[in-house]
Amino acid sequence: MRCLVIEDEADTGRYVCNGLREAGHTVTLSCDGADGLHLASNERWDLIILDRMLPGDVDGLSILRTLRLLGKTTPVLVLSALASLDERVKGLRGGGDDYLAKPFAFSELLARAEALFRRSNIHEEVSELRIADLRLDLRSRKVERAGQAIAIQPREFRLLEYLMRHQGQVVTRTMLLEAVWDYHFDPQTNVIDVQISRLRNKIDRGFSPQLLRTVRGVGYSLAADE
Repeated sequence: MRCLVIEDEADTGRYVCNGLREAGHTVTLSCDGADGLHLASNERWDLIILDRMLPGDVDGLSILRTLRLLGKTTPVLVLSALASLDERVKGLRGGGDDYLAKPFAFSELLARAEALFRRSNIHEEVSELRIADLRLDLRSRKVERAGQAIAIQPREFRLLEYLMRHQGQVVTRTMLLEAVWDYHFDPQTNVIDVQISRLRNKIDRGFSPQLLRTVRGVGYSLAADE
């Protein structure tokens, strides 16, 4: 799940982002309304977690109203210290899909966020991905090949999921940096090569056919056949 968190309180923003990343999601944090609105309007997100009270002229409800006027249907979970019934109703009628009052437990936030994501993808939800005898279970987050369980780290899981969702296609380094690392620039490191090498050792070593291929000068491809 690719999430945008718009939150000006540094501790809260860091707490939410760290928790979502530990749960295997890709997260971008915006700390003010104008920047948050720009990101929310111009990029594709699976979920937006939005603080209502933001500094400056662009508050949470303004962002919500603008997104809905633009026809954006991205699920939005509103976070706010304004917890009265009237305020919760205002947030939902303003375009929010759910409303969680501060202070909150992260486990509840995560459960609500994932429920919103499931509902928004109910018609295309899949529970597992397969290629040849490699199987990735999206619910249990387990991977196996030829019936053998493969221990896999969260970043490797995200990388493999992305490759499996694009199986048979050439995936460029830029695509991987954006989708798996949430980078919108080239960090000029070998982080992708290292992660690909580890993943290849886990899913291909000792198995046939070899699924993960390097497309020289372009990127990578996960495919069962030449």
